[in-house]
Amino acid sequence: MSVVPRSGEQKVTAPAILARKFPAQDGSFRSTAKITCLTAYDHPSARLVDEAGVDVILVGDSLGMAVLGYDSTLPVTIEDVLHHLRAVRRGTKRALLVADMPYGSYHVSIEESLRNAVRLVKEGGAEAVKVEGGERRIELIARLVEAEIPVMGHVGLTPQSFNSMGGFHVQGKSADASRQVERDARAAEAAGAFAVVLESIPRELAARVTERLRIPTIGIGAGPDCDGQILVFHDLLGLTSGHVPKFARRYADLAGVISQAVTCYCEDVRVGAFPSDAESYHSSSSIRGEATKQTAG
Repeated sequence: MSVVPRSGEQKVTAPAILARKFPAQDGSFRSTAKITCLTAYDHPSARLVDEAGVDVILVGDSLGMAVLGYDSTLPVTIEDVLHHLRAVRRGTKRALLVADMPYGSYHVSIEESLRNAVRLVKEGGAEAVKVEGGERRIELIARLVEAEIPVMGHVGLTPQSFNSMGGFHVQGKSADASRQVERDARAAEAAGAFAVVLESIPRELAARVTERLRIPTIGIGAGPDCDGQILVFHDLLGLTSGHVPKFARRYADLAGVISQAVTCYCEDVRVGAFPSDAESYHSSSSIRGEATKQTAG
């Protein structure tokens, strides 16, 4: 599936994202420019996000909670992701398009996991896949990279581990837990990931991991020191109902705008104010004249 960026805009690729990280003179690693990432789940939102200049669009399994009404990401299937991924692909020209591997799609044999990742690329048009987990995913990430599928890692709070973690809780708060988060991030890097998401960990830990990794870090609830940030589209636009994490800054209240618009529409229909004569189609003058004659006769 070919992707042609708009004239004058360079296509964002996995190697281009990786190249934003460079070694500093003090031995740490820095990024040349912050990386912007957002989720998208359909064609209209993908088109708007892409045209606004976002670097990375993620078709996340968060679609289960943001779009499908589930309480967690666990029920999302590979078919669900493919359905939404195809729509987002059609709306994305410039941004790097990443697809989540949903729960169960890579918790099987390496061969079957690879087949599922290949489907996301061949059938859905993904340009990279995201895999949750660090040390436990070394073999899988390495195999995907060997198959020429760029991989984005994901450590810290991994929503697919909802049951084993006992819910959505900040990770890396103790000394042992923080060391595990860093080992997981390093494992993703060593296996060949081009970037890694750090979710819901202390800012200080995220900063330390960021300056020690050669690959970019993408934060969500991990403070401002990561190489980039990602948010859920619906959280950013105020479309999420119920609990919203403290890190999910709301840049608009589209829920209120939509509710008001629908209320006004219903009122106009009920009082006969919609549609107006200007919003209606009309017969030609000759047909209207003939109809008038027939009525008179």
